[in-house]
Amino acid sequence: MLKSFPSISSPTQQNPKQTMGREDLAREALILLRNRLCNPRFVFSPFAHSPDSNYSKLKFIVSSSVTEASNNSVLLLGPRGCSKNAVLELVIEEVLKEYPDTISVIKLNGLLHSDDNCALKVHLDNLAYSFEIARQLCMEHQLLFSKMASFDDNTQFMISMLKECGLAHKTVIFVLDEFDLFAQLGGLVTVKLPFFKEIGALMDYYGSAFLLLDVTRFTCLALLRDADQLLEKRVRSRFSHRKLLFLPPSKEDLQGLLKHILELPTESSLPHDYVSEFNSSLLNILADERFKQLVDTLTTSDSTCSHLLKFLFSAVRHMNVETGLLSIDNFKAALASIQRQPKLECLNDCSILELYILVCMRRLEVKEQDSYNFNSVMKEYKTIHDSFQTSDYYSRNVCLRAFEHLLARELISFMDHRGHNQSIEFRPVKLLISYHELYQGLKSYRSCPAILQKLIDREG
Repeated sequence: MLKSFPSISSPTQQNPKQTMGREDLAREALILLRNRLCNPRFVFSPFAHSPDSNYSKLKFIVSSSVTEASNNSVLLLGPRGCSKNAVLELVIEEVLKEYPDTISVIKLNGLLHSDDNCALKVHLDNLAYSFEIARQLCMEHQLLFSKMASFDDNTQFMISMLKECGLAHKTVIFVLDEFDLFAQLGGLVTVKLPFFKEIGALMDYYGSAFLLLDVTRFTCLALLRDADQLLEKRVRSRFSHRKLLFLPPSKEDLQGLLKHILELPTESSLPHDYVSEFNSSLLNILADERFKQLVDTLTTSDSTCSHLLKFLFSAVRHMNVETGLLSIDNFKAALASIQRQPKLECLNDCSILELYILVCMRRLEVKEQDSYNFNSVMKEYKTIHDSFQTSDYYSRNVCLRAFEHLLARELISFMDHRGHNQSIEFRPVKLLISYHELYQGLKSYRSCPAILQKLIDREG
């Protein structure tokens, strides 16, 4: 009698995803999340569907300039890292797809092209100069560009090319990065820019036939309100004075952005059970009060989108591939890694004597002593020693070297730059670290004397 054995399906009949281990699934999920975080189109795609978003407004301005044959300019305002560049690039990419043969894009940067004579040129290979606009126009229209051409030749070529673009009903988009540097702020005196005059003259001459869109953007918040006023009146009159303000996302937008980026798609190559478990765990984390406190801490120092993406990338990097799920600890580790505090790291490298000096200076500030110097610090140091009979007492010369070391490490500094000929002992100084930083530094210092902890606790 023959025994019957259970049939064994061949490996080719099994779903490869079902045979994948937990670590393999986690690594595939990590690849997907990292690709998302590095893809601005995916990150900012939720804003594209909102008619009130800057993406929609900017795309409307650019598209209308192409379709209506009108000259436009727009200033993109906002602090660094608030997605101005990412949104601008997405809009240009989208418009180029819609109107592939009617748009040319010229990109200039104020860091490279900000002085009068160099508004159209950039230094290449330390041997020759070429004019950036002429070079980009040659690349755009597949023309041969000569580095040996003179400034006047390239300028004339640029004007001729722009005229031809206008006659051919082709829109030219100028992207001026670091726009405030083009304006060349020099006290209260504004600098005349030949570049803007030439472009403005072409706009006046050709009117709607010459389709020019001047897209300018700022990356320095301090110059947002008045950077366009730095240009002279004749140049400023060429602009449309249209402005888009880019602000960090609100709490509601932030919550939606986190879910959008981190939630795994149900229609993917990953098993449905794993996707459901991952997304369920993620939603629990997003609703956890501890996570909300972490996000509040993160956005207190920097609430821009770029800072958030760095935080998420670090959290994904800390994900445990054995569990295959994100956890609160991953986000805690991410926050600790991106919020490095150099002054705390400097405190960990300080000597015991240097810590005494810092605590003495803190005590002098608590006593509302507005101005103090090395001699005042030494008196406080001696007071502590006499009061508590500490064993850590050093000579004046040793203390002076420690004091100089703190100055070199920029944990303390002189009150002003006057008195260079004055001896260090008599020059007024100040602390460059806060009470919280000093407290945390002493707390994390391995061999910190107990008396210092006691003294700093009293001051708190």
